[in-house]
Amino acid sequence: MSSTTGSASAATGGERLLPRREPLQRRSVERAQRILDVTAALLDDVGFDALTTILIARAAGISVGTLYHYFPNKHAIMCALAERWLREVEASLDEIERWRLDALPLAEFVERVVERQLAVYRAQQGILHLVQAMFSVPELRGLDQRHDELVIARMTAAFARLGLRGTANELGRIARAWLELTHALLLVVVNQNGVRARRTLADLKRLALCLLQPYQDDGEES
Repeated sequence: MSSTTGSASAATGGERLLPRREPLQRRSVERAQRILDVTAALLDDVGFDALTTILIARAAGISVGTLYHYFPNKHAIMCALAERWLREVEASLDEIERWRLDALPLAEFVERVVERQLAVYRAQQGILHLVQAMFSVPELRGLDQRHDELVIARMTAAFARLGLRGTANELGRIARAWLELTHALLLVVVNQNGVRARRTLADLKRLALCLLQPYQDDGEES
C-alpha cells in the first residue's frame, strides 16, 4: 500500500488519466467496459509492463484510433479499471455495514468479512498486476491511497459496532493492521490453487482472529 499523498490526477496534470469522453449511449458504454474487461484479462496474460494500447485494441477488436476516442493512454485505462474495482470494494463494505455486527460472534465476523473481501478480489481479473500498478506507478498512487483510506475508515467503524475495546485512534490503528494483513494475503490466495489456496485462506482467518481477539469484550467467548 502507498503512503504517497495527493491524487493520481494531480500527479499527471489531471487530464492524462481522464477518459477522452464520458460514454452516454449504450453502445459506447458497452465498448468502454469491453476495453476495461480486455485490459484486465491481458494483465493476467502479459503483465502491466508489457501491456500496450495496441495489444488492448487488438484484443478488443477495435482500432487503436477508436480506443483513443475513449482513453488517451494506457495509464488512463488502468485508472478507469482501478476506479471500477474500488467501486466493488466500496459496495462490499456497504454490504458489511448493513450486517448486524453487534450480534456477530468475533469468529463469525472474521469468517464472513474475509470471505466477502475474497469474493471482490476473485472477481477482478488481473488483480495482482492492477494492485501492483496502483502502488508502483506514480500516476496511480492516489487510487492506492484511496483504497487504503476507504478500508481503514470502514473497518474502524465496523470494529466499533462489533464492540471492540479502544479509542477511535486505537481502532483505526487496528484497522490499518487488518488492511495490511488481509490485502497482502488475499492477493496470495487468489493467485494460488487448490490446497495451497485453502490453507493460505485458513491461515489468514486465524491471523485476523488473533489480531482482534485481545480487543473483544471480556464477556465474549473466543
